[in-house]
Amino acid sequence: MDKDYYNVLGVAKDASAADIKKAYYRLAHKYHPDKGGDEKKFKEVNEAYQILSNKSKKQQYDQFGQNFEGFGSQQGFNGSPGFDSADFGSINIEDIFGDLFGFGQRGRKRNVNQGRDIEVSIEMNLKDTLKGIKKNISISKLVSCSRCQGTGAEPGTRLKECVTCRGQGQVQQIKKTIFGSFATYIVCPECHGEGKIPEKPCNVCKGEGRITGKEDIEILIPAGIDSNQMIKIRGKGEAGRRSGKHGDLYIRVFVLPDSKFNRKGDNLYLNVSIPFSMACLGGSIGIMDLEGKKISLKVPQGTESGKVFRVSGKGISHFSGYGKGDLYVKLKIEIPKKLSKEQKEALNKLKEKEL
Repeated sequence: MDKDYYNVLGVAKDASAADIKKAYYRLAHKYHPDKGGDEKKFKEVNEAYQILSNKSKKQQYDQFGQNFEGFGSQQGFNGSPGFDSADFGSINIEDIFGDLFGFGQRGRKRNVNQGRDIEVSIEMNLKDTLKGIKKNISISKLVSCSRCQGTGAEPGTRLKECVTCRGQGQVQQIKKTIFGSFATYIVCPECHGEGKIPEKPCNVCKGEGRITGKEDIEILIPAGIDSNQMIKIRGKGEAGRRSGKHGDLYIRVFVLPDSKFNRKGDNLYLNVSIPFSMACLGGSIGIMDLEGKKISLKVPQGTESGKVFRVSGKGISHFSGYGKGDLYVKLKIEIPKKLSKEQKEALNKLKEKEL
């Protein structure tokens, strides 16, 4: 049955070389046998890539379609398509599969002892965003063992060289694939990449260098912070294994809604009701800003319901620390539901005058 190599890789016929390569990496990762994938599919993907990634072969395939036979004569090890320098150009096989399937080169040591990052959430009132405030939080996490000071070794003993990796932190492993055998390096399972192990493990942390505990942390929340923003505190995540680097602490802030003020960016919005007479005759009203300070607002004669007034600099502080947003006051004319006898008489007189 004739194969549609473009269909195998899931790309269009006018796909660029970069798109073809990207599709190949994705499918190779998906179907690789060492990752539990379908070996037959994996071979089909490689076959398609060998044609479409080679300029001359791709041109022949596009020209002759189902009659294209240029690929059949080139077979590589294990019956799989052959790979030569012309096919791969500047692509390095170990670079490809080192990233995709965990193959590594000697000298690439991953910091497996580093502690995990932590994310916590806190709530605060809208008013608290006007100025920077301090908050104290208590976090349960892995902390450095106080007995061994995080080394994992019992006090009075030392750390010795790992005999498995001879202090290198990694060991060689022979990886067998359909492409053949590769010599790769993995993190040493004995010392977990450190190159050293405790001569005698700490009695408290059992050689880990860390235990479960609590830490009280004071955090400074800057003025102008908005809901769902994050604050990062370096080194306040979980302790690393055996004196490994601490992770970081991420604090996600949620600003609670206010009963009167609505926030949009650094601006505040407030709805205020005024009597009908003030809308007609004009006057002034006193309102409170978010800080609780009184502001006098002048209402011009003939103000319509829904009119918005801007009060400069009475919003939220900009997160950059420079300047503030504005306060927008929307006036609503209040229509009384019940009128006194005198009010009715006055309105009837105005009605007679068509007002």
